[in-house]
Amino acid sequence: MRIIRLPGIHHDVNATLICGDAGNYLIDVGTSWYQLLIQERIRGKIGDDGKLDGVILTCRRYNHSGGAAFLHEEFSTPVYAHPNAAQALATGDFFTTWANRYDSDMPPIETEELVDGQLFAIDDASIEIVETPGHCNDAIAVWQAEKSVLIAGPTIPRAQSPARWDMPTGCAPDILDSIETLLELEAETLIPAHGEAIRSKSAVEDILNRHHTFFAEVIEDDGNMPHLWPRPAPTCNYLTPRPTWPEPPANSKQQNDD
Repeated sequence: MRIIRLPGIHHDVNATLICGDAGNYLIDVGTSWYQLLIQERIRGKIGDDGKLDGVILTCRRYNHSGGAAFLHEEFSTPVYAHPNAAQALATGDFFTTWANRYDSDMPPIETEELVDGQLFAIDDASIEIVETPGHCNDAIAVWQAEKSVLIAGPTIPRAQSPARWDMPTGCAPDILDSIETLLELEAETLIPAHGEAIRSKSAVEDILNRHHTFFAEVIEDDGNMPHLWPRPAPTCNYLTPRPTWPEPPANSKQQNDD
């Protein structure tokens, strides 16, 4: 089995190709902007005659799913998504997929249903679907137990940036519950939606615990946004805050320094 992260370009999320004797699956596809490049990168790994057995979408958002219709046609492969995303993806809903944030159309795609605990054979092992609602109600992660690799989807957009919950179908308490689910896996490698993989069990645990602490504090504060988060750029999907984590007030920092 090979697990290959195909780094996202610009706004695209990481696409992850999982290859084995029993099947080749692509996790997430990015926007429709770079779909030809994704096709070439897949062919470079599985060969011109290689078969792509399925595309698995970790959520409906455009920078995860925008290229799915193209790859479905090019590889004659099914596209899988949580049933909560099915209607939005089939109709090309540009609001809940957030394609409108990119001034883009959402290419419609019919999907096959994913359920929590569903397994896809790769060779003598498999990958497992893990429901992780919160950023949206159709979010999933993908878990490969033998290699202890977790593809976190939108629940962990970046190692150093928390997910937003104030987007269509988002819910902060659900994100907290989902992070607790991911912690229980005790992964040794975590592939976030954006950025490089986090390696080592302790490093993954540290990152997940930091996200967990953040959301526990958000819920304690009745779901209020950190006051230092600025308004997002129009094309930003995750509304990523800058600084990535809230800094303490100046007087608090001074007291701590004392």
